[in-house]
Amino acid sequence: MEKENATLLIEFVLTGLTHQPQWKIPLFLVFLVVYLITIVGNLGLIALICNDTQLHIPMYLFLGSLAFVDTSISSIVIPKMLVNFLAKTNTISLSQCMVQFFSFNTSATTECFLLAAMAYDRCVAICNPLLYPVIMTNRLCIRLLVLSFVSGFLHALIHEGFLCRLTFCNSNTIHHFYCDIISLFKISCTDPSINYLIVFIFSGSIQVFTILTVLVSYTLVLFTILKKKSAKGTRKAFSTCGAHLLSVSLYYGPLLFMYVRPASPQVNDQDMMDSVFYTVIIPVLNPIIYSLRNKQVMISLSKTFKRNV
Repeated sequence: MEKENATLLIEFVLTGLTHQPQWKIPLFLVFLVVYLITIVGNLGLIALICNDTQLHIPMYLFLGSLAFVDTSISSIVIPKMLVNFLAKTNTISLSQCMVQFFSFNTSATTECFLLAAMAYDRCVAICNPLLYPVIMTNRLCIRLLVLSFVSGFLHALIHEGFLCRLTFCNSNTIHHFYCDIISLFKISCTDPSINYLIVFIFSGSIQVFTILTVLVSYTLVLFTILKKKSAKGTRKAFSTCGAHLLSVSLYYGPLLFMYVRPASPQVNDQDMMDSVFYTVIIPVLNPIIYSLRNKQVMISLSKTFKRNV
């Protein structure tokens, strides 16, 4: 009988960001504008990199891939959120929920590996500038990109497989604005202890590995910068790495808080605020951060604008 009841829940209700009707239209407009800026900014950056042959080097191939992943993360989460602001019932089917989680997990994990690869790229460029073209070839860049996307896919596949063992018979209300894995654990009538352990092991390992890669890379970069006698060279190195460090800091903070901290069965509104940060804010900030602080991107943008005018 328990198994029969468990199969009845094939549709969930997303509580969303607010229960107050007066806030739904203003939030809809805010997130719609943010989403449009995200799409235009990231796709514009991708188009700029594709059209300018001078940007066909590892640094900008990584940047274009990051823009693609940011676009994916926003498109996986925000459109459904916008619909729910206007809909009377914020429902999502079990199959849609599984697809949304899988797509989001793939993109989020891929971004972690991309940020690590970008840190390694900047480390080689600053610490061994003469050997950079030999070490960081386009071939190695493509391999790192493929490895990042494949790792993201496999990581999501592992969690998706373990998610399929859960049944939902106690509640169909997901206290979130998208199908977050932790929120699904909290409403499962199957003991999710193994799932929590898998999340802690795999997500924790990936984040620790990628964060250590970033920290080691930029520690080496810092030592190299401090040895430079040229003030111009020091400013250039700091400018090049500053954007990446800012993006990494903003991205990893909420993720560490969400998926590596000890699990709590209590519903926490802070989880949703953290999720808003890395699903909405980070994707819109990244193209701005990297474009405004990157001289070559600004030059390419200026050339493209003049050519079209």
